[in-house]
Order: sequence, then structure tokens, then C-alpha cells
Amino acid sequence: MNNSALPPLVLHYVFDPLCGWCYAAAPLVKAARSVPGITVQWHAGGMLTGPHTRTITADWREKVMASDQRIAEMTGQPFGDAYFNGLLNDIGAPLDSEPPTTALLAAEVLGGKGLEMLSAEQKAHYVDGLRISEPAVLRELAASIGLDSASFDAAYAEQSGAATQKHIAESRQWLNMLQGQGFPTIGLEFDHPEQLGQRAVQRIDIGEWLGDVDGWKQQLADWSEQVANLNQQQAASAAPSCGPDGCELPQR
Repeated sequence: MNNSALPPLVLHYVFDPLCGWCYAAAPLVKAARSVPGITVQWHAGGMLTGPHTRTITADWREKVMASDQRIAEMTGQPFGDAYFNGLLNDIGAPLDSEPPTTALLAAEVLGGKGLEMLSAEQKAHYVDGLRISEPAVLRELAASIGLDSASFDAAYAEQSGAATQKHIAESRQWLNMLQGQGFPTIGLEFDHPEQLGQRAVQRIDIGEWLGDVDGWKQQLADWSEQVANLNQQQAASAAPSCGPDGCELPQR
């Protein structure tokens, strides 16, 4: 990768709005946004789209409850009674990642609020037990984060269909590039330590930091400092200087 316009350290977050372990990682993503020198770029990968869309069944409830209870124990993430005993008993409720992904894209277009919309969607699903695969619910969530309803409707329509599917395809490319096995997958992109002007990408296993936000923030701060120091060293080594046979002026 070669893009000098990118910030020094980019955290790439590949996820799905209906992924329980992505909800587990939500505090880490939020914390990353507060660390100086780090920019978060999100990629919604369409876990439950196309032939993989489904509805809530008794079997699904049993499967996800065990996972959700483990998430709550590991991370302290809240799960509401309206979710456990409401939505998960709502047999036939749709589970389709495409509408909430379209809503994320619309929120990003309107005010760079994709991640704020994701937080609203996750709370609506896991705490309030709402059907976030339904556009009417998404419209209310958009209003809750300060987006004008008419503007959101227009942006949602514009981002529906081909635009959302293109985003999902590109997100899957990021998943493959990072050699991720599923959602969430997180990678860091930074200036290559040995190839000036090139970018490197490395997948990060966040398992050890689930439930340890402070430790995660400190690690990110350390990485950010390392990258900044490396960039300074590269800049110094590239500075014009005089050799034994004379001086060369830098090209303008």
C-alpha cells in the first residue's frame, strides 16, 4: 500500500452489526478513537446477508445466549432483559445485516457518524431488544444520534442496494487481506519500517484486551509512539546532506 495522505496509524475494524463478539469489542473500538495519532476506519462485512440472512428461532436463541453470557462475563457489556427475554423469543424476527449496514453508510455520509450509528444499533439490539434489520427502527436510531430524518431517509435510499453491496465486498477484501477468520477482525496500518513511502498492515489479536480497556489504550499509545518515532527517523535519514564529493540540492 502506498498512500502518503493516510494518518500515521490506522486501525481497520472489520465487523458486523449483528455480531455478538463485535459488541464485545465495542469498548476497545471506542477507546481507540480517543488515542492521539490513531484513526479508525470501519468495514462492515455482511455476516448475515444474501443467502445467510435468517430469522430468530428457538435454536438460534439457545446458540447465541451461551455466547452472549460469556461476553457479558468477560467484558461487562450489558445485555438487556428486552433482548434475552424479548427479542430472542421473537420467533420469526428478521436477522439481516444489510439494512443496518446501509444505515451506517448513510450516517457516515451525513456527518461522519458511522461508528456512532453502530453504537446505537448495538445498544438497540443487545439492550433494548429492537429489530435493527427494519428500516423504521434504523430511522429512529438515526434521529437519536442527531441526524435529520429527511436527510437520513435520502442518504439511506442512496446507499441502499449496490452501494451497500460494494461496501460489503470491499470489507470482505479487508478481511482476506488481514487473514481474518471472522468478525471482528482488527488490523493496524502504518508506514513500512523498511520501505520508505510504503504502508504495512498487521492483524491484531484483541482477545487479551477484551474487558481491559485501559490496557488496550496503553498498548495503542505505545504503538502510536513507536510509529511516530519511526517516521521521525525516516524523515531524518531522508534529509538532504553533503557527501564526500560535494552537495546535492533537493529537487523542487
